Amino acid sequence: MEPFEVLTNSRFYLELKLQGSNDLIDGYFIECQGFKRTQEAIEVAEVTPQKWGGKPAQSGRVIRTKLPGNTKSENITLRYGMTISPTMWKWFRMVEQGQWAKQFRDGDLTIYNQAGEVQARFRFLGAWPVSYKVGDVKADGSDFQVEELELAVEEFIRVKPDGNEYT
Repeated sequence: MEPFEVLTNSRFYLELKLQGSNDLIDGYFIECQGFKRTQEAIEVAEVTPQKWGGKPAQSGRVIRTKLPGNTKSENITLRYGMTISPTMWKWFRMVEQGQWAKQFRDGDLTIYNQAGEVQARFRFLGAWPVSYKVGDVKADGSDFQVEELELAVEEFIRVKPDGNEYT
């Protein structure tokens, strides 16, 4: 068995193809945040006729049990260098104008090792923009202009590096 390589967070690619786009790449993402999936813990309390120590219980004992509930995928935030392409803005506007049901998109976040080989892949399903932000501008600044898009995500899963689901 080979030793595991710790992956760096700077070797990634996020694939997201938007409807009606003629651009080869819809965004050069410099940062992706919020890839998180959680499972709700439901707490159930029951009263049982157990004994306290060696003495019979007068009114029973409360037993708490935690059970798995619904899963939830958090919103993800994509930051990218602004270009002259209005593709992301147009996607946001279509949702804003009531066409959100037609705008669901899927994508993959792929993480590479130092040799440029795919090592981990995460898939998000049913994404649509909920927020669009343009970074602050300064007359004396020399940083890249950044846009930020927050996406609501219906599901976020880890898949095999080749894109197939784990069984």
